[in-house]
Amino acid sequence: MADFEELRNMVSSFRVSELQVLLGFAGRNKSGRKHDLLMRALHILKSGCSPAVQIKIRELYRRRYPRTIEGLSDLPAIKPAVFNLDSSSSPIQPDLAVAGIHPLPSTSVTARSPSSPVSSVFLQDTKPHFEMQQPSPPIPPVHPDVRLKSLPFYDVLDVLIKPTSLVQSSIQRFQEKFFIFALTPQQVREICISRDFLPGGRRDYTVQVQIRLCLAETSCPQEDNYPSSLCIKVNGKLFPLPGFTPPPKNGIEQKRPGRPLNITSQVRLSSAVPNQISISWASEIGKNYSMSVYLVRQLTSAMLLQRLKMKGIRNPDHSRALIKEKLTADPDSEIATTSLRVSLMCPLGKMRLTIPCRAVTCTHLQCFDAALYLQMNEKKPTWICPVCDKKATYESLILDGLFMEILNECSDVDEIKFQEDGSWCPMRPKKEAVKVSSPQCTKIESLDFLSLIPVDSQYCPPMFLDSLTSTLTSSAPGSVITLTGHHENNSTHVSSSSRSETGVITSSGGSAPDIISLD
Repeated sequence: MADFEELRNMVSSFRVSELQVLLGFAGRNKSGRKHDLLMRALHILKSGCSPAVQIKIRELYRRRYPRTIEGLSDLPAIKPAVFNLDSSSSPIQPDLAVAGIHPLPSTSVTARSPSSPVSSVFLQDTKPHFEMQQPSPPIPPVHPDVRLKSLPFYDVLDVLIKPTSLVQSSIQRFQEKFFIFALTPQQVREICISRDFLPGGRRDYTVQVQIRLCLAETSCPQEDNYPSSLCIKVNGKLFPLPGFTPPPKNGIEQKRPGRPLNITSQVRLSSAVPNQISISWASEIGKNYSMSVYLVRQLTSAMLLQRLKMKGIRNPDHSRALIKEKLTADPDSEIATTSLRVSLMCPLGKMRLTIPCRAVTCTHLQCFDAALYLQMNEKKPTWICPVCDKKATYESLILDGLFMEILNECSDVDEIKFQEDGSWCPMRPKKEAVKVSSPQCTKIESLDFLSLIPVDSQYCPPMFLDSLTSTLTSSAPGSVITLTGHHENNSTHVSSSSRSETGVITSSGGSAPDIISLD
């Protein structure tokens, strides 16, 4: 398996000329684009090529990278014993790194074979020189022990390409490396039957092929991070990368946000044909990157919420202990806190909490709504606590049992107060006493009221006015009088406005107002 991996990486580094020579040697068609030639060559390798073809691949590889041999003749005064050409010798590659030579990382050239042209170079006497070359930095391992940070919205089903170093293979600034992977029939089936509607209304595969790039650091789990001037091709087709984020300050280079790349739409969903990934990037001094490919299943916020509920609710005693700790009097402080007010409103949606949640890493009591928090991170995964602005990863989230009890017991308050002993009481707003004073009605004489009504003498004869005056004087309290004037067969309102009005008249004899509807 190691030999197959080595030969595959050799073939992946070939140019069009080497690929044509190899295909012609194997009796295959050698016309077409580089991508087609490479696929044919890898197919020969996968189907089990003969030893003669394997020797031809190694020969073409040595021609492709002659510097791995030419550089050795110019080595300064290094004793032949350094290379340990006996039967227990180790691979030469670490010594090549000292000499400033960079073969492909996946290729292991050894000096065990007497017929090897590399070993013949080592057997030559090297004349002593005093001009020492500068040692180059060590080549990172082909498969570094890189751990990537887990992504809550993705379950890893299979590893298609384990973390592999993006190693500089030439002195040029822009580098390119090829990777090959093939799907099994079961993996192809899982992808094909997973097509469904995802959040946002778009239809896509929930089982996906995902590329992840990160720094080749093994000290801690790494976040997704892209090298400079990144360009990815999947099966010869350019893959669109996420857009640049706006720079925080002027003069700082724009950088793409690190996130996994879903390449399923450009993958050949067939177990018979392998897939090729081409990654080109600009090398940076002091920075080495790693790439890996996974088969994953995408999850929704509702699924994560269900998993969070299955973890269980944290015992209310934990929160009570935290309250007592916060309200314990500090002997060095002159100010003692005797109570603590906490809101039952979610800081995200400004609505009452339904599923109170917070991270175990947070020191505050204030909770936020778990469902809303997961929905926001599904759209844009930041995993930042909305209360304290610190990291609140999915793995650190807990459902608070004490707040669950409080929400169930009081449904009409939005704020509570905790006491020193861990007890709580609702904070209801104080109702202000409002004085309702009875309206003082102004006494209006009947004649004065009539003076307020604009009346034209030609429409209201004096006889009508005298009749109205006597009626108002003799009417009982609270009686309703309707006045209607007629002139030339047209109904005319007494008031100047065209709508009905209601007047309140207080008679001198009673307390109840008389109401007159002027229609």
